Order: sequence, then structure tokens, then C-alpha cells
Amino acid sequence: MWKWSMFLLGILLMNCSTSEGAAIKSWHGVGTVHNLEEIIIGRCYNYLRVVNPTIREKNCSAIWEAFRNAFIYKEPCHVIPADYEDFINLALHAVSENKSLFWENTKLLVHRYSDKTRRMMPLGDTLIGYLADDLDWCGQLEPPGINFVSCPTTTECENNPGDSFWKIASESYAKEAKGIVRVMMNGSVPDGTFLKNGFFAKYELPNLRNSKIPEIQIWVMHNIDGPVRESCGTGTIKELENVLQKQNFSYKCINNYRAIRHLQCVDFPDKPACTCI
Repeated sequence: MWKWSMFLLGILLMNCSTSEGAAIKSWHGVGTVHNLEEIIIGRCYNYLRVVNPTIREKNCSAIWEAFRNAFIYKEPCHVIPADYEDFINLALHAVSENKSLFWENTKLLVHRYSDKTRRMMPLGDTLIGYLADDLDWCGQLEPPGINFVSCPTTTECENNPGDSFWKIASESYAKEAKGIVRVMMNGSVPDGTFLKNGFFAKYELPNLRNSKIPEIQIWVMHNIDGPVRESCGTGTIKELENVLQKQNFSYKCINNYRAIRHLQCVDFPDKPACTCI
């Protein structure tokens, strides 16, 4: 009897250990940043008071609650863009005419040029993008509902909290675009300047409304030291031009837009590419 009781106890303990170990899965991505709540709420107030005080007042606490409710206590591969709809509705604001700036493989250059909404307002300079930029987060089914150890990458599952967030954020941003729209792309990358599976091609371009956009300007920027792999009218940029034509957008393509080229050359004034501009 004693041996039978010990046997049953061992089975029970083994099952509990197995279920707990299987529930908290280890992922390949970075875990949720610590103090996520304080970061989101702090960024919210900083945006409203310092970065862009021209937008109407927002409830930063409610924005945080909507953000966390999208992923907390959820299996991190089962978070879809629609889970962030409440957050988007609370944080959304208009983007001024002629200030929408999209990008592909040029993030740092885009934000240097936009100068925190002073020149342009890319997604990362809107409240929605500003709150989440460069952060990692995901949930788990067990307390505390947030995984601070690891989060899934895109290769592990498509419907992860980060990718799903940026999908709906990109779609919402594109729908707000009006006036002349710009897209800055990198003509030096080896895998194609206009990526068919990139966020611009999949989530932003399809949501641009030509009734509100008189012209789209494609700025193809090359690295100061090159190489020049694609330029206007060639390769995947030509494919983008064809898409714009089919969708009845008026467009203009510019290689190494001068104002941004000057910005690149601030750090490399003696490079050959910078001596003749």
C-alpha cells in the first residue's frame, strides 16, 4: 500500500512538472523590457507635452491598459493585429498634410531627417509608433502574464505581439496620409530596394488612398561608400513604379535626394560622394 501511494505521488509530481515546463516555453527573441508600463506611460506624457503638444489630450493610463490587454496572459504566438484595435483608437491622431514619410531599410536616416516631427512625421514620430519604438514585449499564460525572459521571433511564429502591433500600426498610419507622400528606400542593400514582403509593400502601400494623395515621391538613397545596386527605373524600384502606375498614383523618383544627402555627409564630409554636392 505504501509503495502504491508513493508510486501515485511520483506520477502526480512528474505530471505537474511536465505541464509547468511545457507551459512556459523558451523563445529565441529578447524578453519583455523591464518597467514596460513606466516606459509606455512616460513616453506618452513626453510625447504630449514635449515632442508633439499640438495633438489633442490623450489618456495615457487608458492607452497603457489597452496596450497591455492586447498581449498579457496570452499565448505569444496567438496575438493578432486586431487585438491592438482599442490601443490604436485611443492613441491615433492626424498626420499633417505633406508630412507622411514611409521607409524601407532607412530607419536611422529617416529619423535623423524627420527630427521628431519638425520636418516630417514617419510612423515612429506618431504617438502610436513613438510609444513602442525599439521595445520588446510578449505575454505568457502563467503569472505575471508577461514574459521577461524570451519572446518569439518572426521565424518562430507570424502572429507574435511585436509583428502584429507594427502591422496594424502601419495600416493605420497609411490611412492617415494626405498631401505629398514620401518613401525613403535604400538602393545599396543586396536583397532588393522594394521588398515585396516588407511592411511598406504589404501593409502601407495597399492602404494609401490616391484620392487624398496628389503625388508620391520615391527617395532612393545610397550609402556614402555605395554600392549603387538599384536606382530609379531599375530593379525592384521599377517594380514599385509599375505598382504606382497601376494604382493611378502620380509619382516622382529621385536618386539621393539632396537634402538627405547633405545629412549623410555631415558624418563623412571628406568622402568622394560628399565633395561635389
